[in-house]
Amino acid sequence: MPAGQVEEALGQVSPGRFDAYERLLHALVEGQVWMLLWHGQPGSPDAQYGNMDIEGLGYAPCVTSAHELAASGWHRSHEVVTGRQVAAALFPERWGLWLNPHAPGGGVGVPWADLRRVAGGLDRLPAGPLRLSEPTVEMHQFYALLGQHAHRTPAVRSLRRAWVQPALGSPYLAIGLELYDTSQQAVESVRLMMRQAVGVVPDGLPVSTVAMADAYDPVAMWMQANSRPFFDRDLYGAAPAPTAGYGYPPQPQPY
Repeated sequence: MPAGQVEEALGQVSPGRFDAYERLLHALVEGQVWMLLWHGQPGSPDAQYGNMDIEGLGYAPCVTSAHELAASGWHRSHEVVTGRQVAAALFPERWGLWLNPHAPGGGVGVPWADLRRVAGGLDRLPAGPLRLSEPTVEMHQFYALLGQHAHRTPAVRSLRRAWVQPALGSPYLAIGLELYDTSQQAVESVRLMMRQAVGVVPDGLPVSTVAMADAYDPVAMWMQANSRPFFDRDLYGAAPAPTAGYGYPPQPQPY
């Protein structure tokens, strides 16, 4: 990646410009950042990034070039890493990344949920902030068929649902899977279950699955807090859950 691509993308970010913010995330994947070390030297066991608290959320500060490092006035050590590397280190601890906090306007913060996307694949995870709700599209046949196949799939404990509207891209139906067993054989049985039911979904309506056990997935987090299962092995055959509202707290704004 050409030097300065992160800085170039950063310069285009402004409130409401989710397309520009998404380009910044793409630039971060292979682009370099200069991480500010509060303790230790690069590669040493006691190396520790600096930290910032923004509205109760933790961020590690960095700069985007040697020029910005000099402008920041930072006199302790630093290390140069790719955005993907630091994203993989930070997001599991729910730490975000703050770029050029010394710059006019205070720089740009990337929340941990977006670092998870940088680390895991921007094309694999939806672009936030997300709007989530109970689905309103009538798909009784699909839910009934899916519940029948789930009843015959021992690995499945419960199923939930959510309507996901990403900041960029098409909305889609997410099915939350709570499993007893995550072995390869169990996962294959769940994939078969989904294939057997998805044929009755209306044309053009995307369907995705979400592991309810993923403590970092914002869709799973919303479903856990706001959506009752429409299939529960212990309550199989119960009435559908009532419609819920937009109860999910929005992701921290990336600006």
